[in-house]
Amino acid sequence: MAVLLETSKGDMVVDLFVEDCPITTKNFLKLCAVKYYNNCLFHNVQRNFIAQTGDPTSTGKGGTSIYGLMYGDQARFFEDEKRPNLKHRMRGVVGMASPLPNANASQFYITTGESLDSLDNKHTIFGQVTEGLDVLEAINEAYVDEAGRPYQNIRIRHTIVLDDPFDTPPELEALIPPASPEPQFGEGDRLEEDWVPIEDTRPAEEIEEETRKADAHNRAVVLEMIGDLPEADAKPPTSVLFVCKLNPVTSEEDLEIIFSRFGRVVDCAIIRDFKTGDSLCYAFIGFDNDKSCEEAYFKMNNVLIDDRRIKVDFSQSVAHLWKQFKKGGRKGNADMQAAAEGHERDPNAMKERSAGGGRLEMKGAAASRSYGLAASLPAPSSSRGVRDGGPYRKRQEHTLLLEDDLVGERRQGHEEMQVR
Repeated sequence: MAVLLETSKGDMVVDLFVEDCPITTKNFLKLCAVKYYNNCLFHNVQRNFIAQTGDPTSTGKGGTSIYGLMYGDQARFFEDEKRPNLKHRMRGVVGMASPLPNANASQFYITTGESLDSLDNKHTIFGQVTEGLDVLEAINEAYVDEAGRPYQNIRIRHTIVLDDPFDTPPELEALIPPASPEPQFGEGDRLEEDWVPIEDTRPAEEIEEETRKADAHNRAVVLEMIGDLPEADAKPPTSVLFVCKLNPVTSEEDLEIIFSRFGRVVDCAIIRDFKTGDSLCYAFIGFDNDKSCEEAYFKMNNVLIDDRRIKVDFSQSVAHLWKQFKKGGRKGNADMQAAAEGHERDPNAMKERSAGGGRLEMKGAAASRSYGLAASLPAPSSSRGVRDGGPYRKRQEHTLLLEDDLVGERRQGHEEMQVR
């Protein structure tokens, strides 16, 4: 004696223990015959435990037995048929879901785990799933909410009685429908089994670009949460270069003169140790426009400065943004970025600083072109002084060599750089 359950996840065959539980199996067979289970939801799915269904109201509180349908509400429930030889040892055990002893109606469960001893001798076991265990596993793996209700509805779509040893009483014949009920689809907050994701017809390149942008934004949000970014939408200035692998003797004035050939330098800062004041061999150089910054990037990468081949890249630092946010408060916004991008040193302060430590200037018509330039600069008079707020070491000779892609253009002579 068996029943075929057609669900939205596939078909399962349930063999019934007619000899051990005649009342319960008759109830189940006749409910299947009158199509009582059609469109019933699996309203309670607990992974590796049970999958519960059989309630037309999908609340876990409804349902009636076949005896209640034939004889009225006084016969809604029937007694238990517990057997000591029937245990919840394996997956696919079918039992009656009754809230109280002798309160069986229409709801039943199917076990999705093994050795569920806690259910033994508490519920009536009346069947075993013999085919379609893969379907049962698909139901077991469904995503559910806190109450065990699947986010995508799983329904019993149809029931077919394969073998019924019990006679059909006259009261039951009037309940058997001429045809199976039409499939029902809920209008609540759950997806139905026929739902499929909308196919994305965009080009793969566009999808990949959007995915990368979303990933980058998510990482920025994390950096904002841990305090590494002032806000997720903050971006580093586009007119600032990062220069590394500098010689420790290279100063800010040297870098200004070298990089000023590409445009007006508005900010130049060598990062120094906060205790000793020694150069950490990397710097940030800001221009007044993006074009000059890009030109300097392409021309100055791998150039020799003070016998060191430097590396140049676009800056990814938001230090200037942090300064603006600190001035405007921690809850500042990205509008402050414009102010940060326009950061410039006070021209008067630059003149004062230059007057104190000497200013380097190229003479002659070649002052605007320094291709292939080699110059020697005398050392300062003192062995250790302060320039740009940081100390520098005494040096006997400062050698500057610029190399770029204009190799074909040869200079006949070298212009002198003098300290004025």
